[in-house]
Amino acid sequence: MYTLVDLFFSRMINDSLNQNQTKRILITGASSGIGYQAVLKLLRSRNHTIIMPCRSSKRAEETKMSLLRDGILAEDLSRFGYFPIMDLSDLNSVERFVRELFVEGSFIDTLVFNAGLQYTGFDTPRLSKQGIELTFAVNHLANQYIFQRIFPLIKNSRSSRIIITSSEVHDPSSPGGRIGSPANLGELKGLELLGNCHMLDGSLKFNADKAYKDSKLCNLLFAKEIVKRAGLVGAKINVIAWAPGLVIPKTDQGFFRYSRKNNELGQRIFAFIARDLLGVTETIVNAGELLRDLCIDKNYESDSFEFYSNKLLGPRRHVFESSAVSNDADDSHLSHLLWQRTYRICKQHNPNLEFSFT
Repeated sequence: MYTLVDLFFSRMINDSLNQNQTKRILITGASSGIGYQAVLKLLRSRNHTIIMPCRSSKRAEETKMSLLRDGILAEDLSRFGYFPIMDLSDLNSVERFVRELFVEGSFIDTLVFNAGLQYTGFDTPRLSKQGIELTFAVNHLANQYIFQRIFPLIKNSRSSRIIITSSEVHDPSSPGGRIGSPANLGELKGLELLGNCHMLDGSLKFNADKAYKDSKLCNLLFAKEIVKRAGLVGAKINVIAWAPGLVIPKTDQGFFRYSRKNNELGQRIFAFIARDLLGVTETIVNAGELLRDLCIDKNYESDSFEFYSNKLLGPRRHVFESSAVSNDADDSHLSHLLWQRTYRICKQHNPNLEFSFT
């Protein structure tokens, strides 16, 4: 007969196994910010193979050196870490990376779409190598391209999990979503007017802040559509979208590095007030731990879509919990429309390309 002590220690052992089961994890945006903190913790466990695409060989070397300085042993980095080159703003680069994955042939247990771009304050749009507005290209288009191409490597995994870093600003009723123009995709007319319009709702006036909010709404619609379409082909994929909260590191790197170029003084004043005076931000270390847990913890397993938000309770106090998405993010017509029009852009880029998940 088991005693309470036996059950207690049995639970501790099982929880440890749940956390430490070996996984192959592909994570974008791992060279800085939340993604870097997550891979730092994953590599320290010496259990998981981490694939960390970087936009250039220079960036890959910088990331390796940072990990070594932060205590990762050279032999562990060589054994558990891979640094292929992939520029998310260039579909040709994304395709080369995808082909490398197929040549290697190994499955992917956990696919983390964590890379994110924001250049709020810019008056004119920045464009990808294919001439597509950069926020949409990096924050959504590349994600769907990658997923549709490497689906066989995910499907063949022992436990498939997709994690997408979104934001509360996708919701016009959230504190961040209420500031400035709210997220609104309309009927996605902008994707029918590529080259002539850089806003997804078809508006001709560019707004970098709204472009970011719209891309975070796209993240959630994409996540929900994966679950729906996977079910139609009998595939079970654990799909998680999450909002890490407002994270402003004290370094010049991280998420706000592009926005800071447009208004450095304003950004630094905002960071000082939000982070140091009011305490409404989350630390980059804590956010990285949340992402690490989402990657490997069996407590997050599900056959359906889940959205988690790191909600602010008070100064320097957050709670990470399952949350509701906005009405637009729950719109099945909009998720279908976004998928179809994004897929059309992918096919226009390379008509002969075979997408294994449509």
